[in-house]
Amino acid sequence: MKWETRITQLLGIQYPIIQGGLAYLAYSDLAAAVSNAGGLGQITALSLESPDLLREEIKKVREKTDKPFGVNFAFGNHGKGYEPMVQVAIEEEVPVITMTGGNPTPMFELLRDSKAKKLVLVAARRQAQKAEELGADAVMVVGQEGGGHLGRDDVGTMVLVPQVVDSVSIPVIASGGIGDGRGWMAAHALGAEGIEMGTRFIATKECVHASQNYINALLNSTETDTTIIKRSIGAPARALKNSFTNKILEIEEVTPTYEALRNYISGEANKKFIYDGDETNGFGWAGQVTGMIKDVPSVSELIQRMVAQAEEIRVKWGQ
Repeated sequence: MKWETRITQLLGIQYPIIQGGLAYLAYSDLAAAVSNAGGLGQITALSLESPDLLREEIKKVREKTDKPFGVNFAFGNHGKGYEPMVQVAIEEEVPVITMTGGNPTPMFELLRDSKAKKLVLVAARRQAQKAEELGADAVMVVGQEGGGHLGRDDVGTMVLVPQVVDSVSIPVIASGGIGDGRGWMAAHALGAEGIEMGTRFIATKECVHASQNYINALLNSTETDTTIIKRSIGAPARALKNSFTNKILEIEEVTPTYEALRNYISGEANKKFIYDGDETNGFGWAGQVTGMIKDVPSVSELIQRMVAQAEEIRVKWGQ
């Protein structure tokens, strides 16, 4: 079956499946595997320590695949220090650049002369409309089921996606709560023309930086084993429940300030769990889809499984 949508045409990919930015995890092995399997893999730029390292990672991806790939900029907590990274992406002629976690306006100014396709993650209709006004080629819409940083309104993917579809003319990509072919086809039914998956791609063989403890937590958790942290400071984000996130929530109840939370919500605390498996001193992002994760396939196996499942549904629909 053909899977042509405006997203596959825009990005030059076989299937309208995009791998999320995945802070500290989305590097060349995973990105190339997703692209080789027919989707769009991505590198996470601002998890790298320097522009030179980003350039090296881009070159590694190109050594492993000749397919399109993206570079994600999750700039919400990075102030204005990301310009040199963006310049590297421009110089390397990265085909797709995605923006998450903050106001994308400065990014569009930096990318004014770039030919890269520009995608923006949004969590509300107005954000999607603003992204279109700025010149986004597509928007990725994340519902409150998703992992990592979310919108403030607690609107689910099922409700949010069709509202955004009705409010913009550019293609819409659904994100949040999607981990198999059923979720993929549900997204199409809502009017989306592609999907973004984050959590599900962590539990794959090519996500080589994820600790075994992190993988085990994804495999053994249910849809109720995540929690929202950072809500008290206006930056809600979904993570796996553990003793460390319980401590974060306790601090939020007593002293809901960024200064009080700084050391607990830092990238270093995130890495202690996702890299070292230390759940008493760190945390890991995960969406509610974690309750559907039961194995650790290769990326190719996962995507082909999703395609088979989605094709069965299309047959039932008479397509």
